[in-house]
Parts: sequence; structure tokens; C-alpha cells
Amino acid sequence: MAQFGKISGKKGKPSYAYAIIGISLVLFFFGIVGWFFLNLRKTGDYFKENIQVHTYLNRDASKKRIDSLTNYIKSFPFTNKVEHVTKDMAIERWNAENDTTWKMFLKNNPLPESIDFYVKANYVNQDSLNALSNNLQSNFPGVISEFQFPTETVAKVSNYVRVAGIVFLIAGILLTVLVVFSIDNTIRLAMYSNRFLIKTMQMVGATRGFISRPINKKSIINGLISSGIAIVAIWTTVMLIEGFLPDFKVLHDTQGLMLLFLVITILGIVISLGSTHRAVIKYLKMKLDDLY
Repeated sequence: MAQFGKISGKKGKPSYAYAIIGISLVLFFFGIVGWFFLNLRKTGDYFKENIQVHTYLNRDASKKRIDSLTNYIKSFPFTNKVEHVTKDMAIERWNAENDTTWKMFLKNNPLPESIDFYVKANYVNQDSLNALSNNLQSNFPGVISEFQFPTETVAKVSNYVRVAGIVFLIAGILLTVLVVFSIDNTIRLAMYSNRFLIKTMQMVGATRGFISRPINKKSIINGLISSGIAIVAIWTTVMLIEGFLPDFKVLHDTQGLMLLFLVITILGIVISLGSTHRAVIKYLKMKLDDLY
């Protein structure tokens, strides 16, 4: 049996090396597509979280009531950058972005006070914002004159994210199927060179478990190595892209990348082990003449 181990080592190393490289390449391309999907999701969230909501205040609203409303909006876990914009602040911003010819026709500042804020991406949809408007209006009657957000922009961004998400989901499913078949074929080719060794071990009395156990262990190690190589290559590629294109740094999602790397590792191990075990059982069931 020791001789069989030697032969396996000599014959298996080149095949396994090619299999590891092949699996690493497939997982690398899978990871890059996954990274683009993360960026798409992050891009949608970025645009959503930069849509400003305006809560315009009645002119006769007291400071106490305005402060209460401001604190109430801040208390929501989904609101960001809540700011009470006074009439003076509003006119300053208007003058900075527009012409000041209005002064020739109007003596008083026509702009109302407002409480401006942003909301987290999951809440940037018309239903959620309408529900928020109703909540504020019912809890602070007479304080709010108008609750305003860019309805058309919110609808377009939500639709864009939904459609793009469906497209990428379909592409992801198809890619996963291709990844499984590609890795399966790569491993079957690697095992093909060992088919006579496997059959010979069976003919001298080795059990299926005795034959498959070391090969399965090797496949798990190979899956880990392939996943590790793919992850290093993906991380290096991402860092290079973010270095040359700094705008991508805004979309950097470390948590999402870690999840992607975990999926790649599991995918590499499971497919490698499953394909190897199936190949071993296949050759054990075949007759000797069928191996030629």
C-alpha cells in the first residue's frame, strides 16, 4: 500500500496543481462578478442616502415645538444628518447657488424654515416616506407646513436598483451554475489520470472508504488552497482598481467582501470535495476494460 501512496503522489501532484490553478481562476472570475454586484448595490444605497428630505415649518411655529420636532426626527434609527435650517441659513444657501436679483423685488426673506435630513437606503421609497410624513404631521400638528422629497427621483432610483438587482441575480445564478460545471470538469480531468491507481487499489482488496478518504481530504485542502489564491487575487484586484479609480473607495464594502470571500471558500471546498468523491466512486464502479 505504501507503493500506491508513492505512485499517487507522483502522478497526483501535476494533475492537482493544474486543478488548483483552474479552480482558482474560475473562483476569481466568480468573485470579480460578485464584487461588481456589491458595488451595484452600494451605488444604489449611495444615491438613495443622498436624497434630502425637507420638512418645511409654519411661520408661527414656536422654537420649543421646532426643537421637539428636530429631536423627534433625530430619534429615528433610520435618519441621518438632521439639521434645523433657519430662514437666514436658507437665504444664504440660496444666494450661494442662485442669483440675488430677488432683492430688487422683495424686501423680506421669502424662504421658510425647515428641518432637512437624509434617511437610510432601506427607507428611501415612497410608501415609507409617506408613512413618515403622516407620523410627523399627526404628532406635531400645526408645526409642519409641507413635507417634501423628490418623488420622481425616489421612484427612478428605486426602480433602477430593483431592475439591476434582478438582472444581476439572474446573471449570478447562471454564473454559479457555470462555476459548478467548470470546477467539476476540471476535477474530473485531474482524477482521470489516477483512474488506474484507484482501480488497482480496489483490485488488491482496498475498501471504498480506504481509497476515497485520503483523496477526499486532499480535495478539501485543494479547495482551500484554490479559494485562498482566488481571494488574494480578488483583494489585490480590488485594491488596484480603488487605487487607480478613487471613486470606487466610496463604494467599498468590507463586510460585503468578507461575506463574498466566505461564499468563495465554501464553494471551493464543497464543489472540490463533491466532484472528487463522485469521480472516485465512478471509477470504482467501472470495469477495468472501460477505463481505457
